[in-house]
Amino acid sequence: MEKFVINGGKPLTGEVSISGAKNAAVAILPATILAADKCVIENLPAISDVTVSLQILSALGARVRMLNKNTYEIDTTHVCCTEVPDDLSRQMRASYYFLGALLGRFGSAQVAMPGGCNLGPRPIDQHLKAFCALGARDSVEYGMINVSGEELAGAHVFFDTVSVGATMNAMLSAVLAGGQTVLENVAKEPHIVDLANFLNMMGADVRGAGTDVIKVRGREALHGCTYSIIPDQIEAGSYMVAAAITGGNVLIKNVIPKHLEPITAKLELAGATVEEYDDAVRVYRTGDLAATKIKTMPHPGFPTDMQPLMTVLLSVAQGTSIITEGIWENRFRYVDELVRMGANIQVDGQVAVIEGVQELQPAPLRASDLRAGAALVMAALAARGTSEIDEVSHIERGYESLVEKLQGLGADIRREEKASAVLPQAL
Repeated sequence: MEKFVINGGKPLTGEVSISGAKNAAVAILPATILAADKCVIENLPAISDVTVSLQILSALGARVRMLNKNTYEIDTTHVCCTEVPDDLSRQMRASYYFLGALLGRFGSAQVAMPGGCNLGPRPIDQHLKAFCALGARDSVEYGMINVSGEELAGAHVFFDTVSVGATMNAMLSAVLAGGQTVLENVAKEPHIVDLANFLNMMGADVRGAGTDVIKVRGREALHGCTYSIIPDQIEAGSYMVAAAITGGNVLIKNVIPKHLEPITAKLELAGATVEEYDDAVRVYRTGDLAATKIKTMPHPGFPTDMQPLMTVLLSVAQGTSIITEGIWENRFRYVDELVRMGANIQVDGQVAVIEGVQELQPAPLRASDLRAGAALVMAALAARGTSEIDEVSHIERGYESLVEKLQGLGADIRREEKASAVLPQAL
């Protein structure tokens, strides 16, 4: 077990380069199965969720070769197994993308109920609705999701709710199905578009990604390709918050500024200055932070993954801020940790009311999930004094080289082994 030890109160300055998008990578890696060929995936973030995805591919029979830290060659020609190992699928929520990819290529897939962060119920009914519309059958037995359909055929699917996972899984299962599939009320996040672009590079015919309707015309076969994953908007947003909350000045490179617009707008309302360049943004603050209101919504609304980070920022803003969580029901569980640091936050269901305090105090902290953990890092960076954060494995699921990148900006942060508890000896 490891922990982060952070001596905060220092403005962050300098430059940081953003890694590939986690939420795109965990869908694109399973999608390589559909090629039955060699794919080279560039700009893969070196994070645990990617490591698990590569392990699953290897377990299914793919040949995985690392070309460098962020580039892998994946040959799925000889994949024949359609059951994802239980111990691996439970380590990440995105393991369910192997359902769509394996079903699309082999007409069968078995994946254990996914793991990942506990943010509330994550039903897969919309995923199964798409699979069944294409002609598959489904069942859930002993925690294992089974789908099968020998000859999938194009269909019309209207999702009852906007779901990133269901949208991606439907695309994966439809690209080799006969005829045309029309998906309505789909998610529009940047990683949806990135997956569609990757599928098209392999020879698929996917149109409309990024809009309310996606049309997929099935192909008989796909082929390998070389593809570079888009930058991670949430990692970029995290460093934007870090610059603002510490009163620093940071140039954040390798980003797509348009993907950051919802984050940029709220940061500017909160008192930060954001300068946009072709593939970078600079964030700094010269005055006090100001209270604002935020409601998380599907893209192009404010992203739910940024909610904990903005809560930390607004906890030291002047006035009363209100944050409404419109996606996950358990996303405010981390607030108790901020209260330990002196934050004044009241949570009622899906709404948090934040009375800004002058400053946060250092404290021992525990990361409960990926984005909450990142938010606690930002809080510790702002607090004068030494804070320790336990259970950092949650954070490293989605942030490549977080400690090293923050050290490069002048942060006093280090990773340490956590001492094991010593049990009393029996008399």
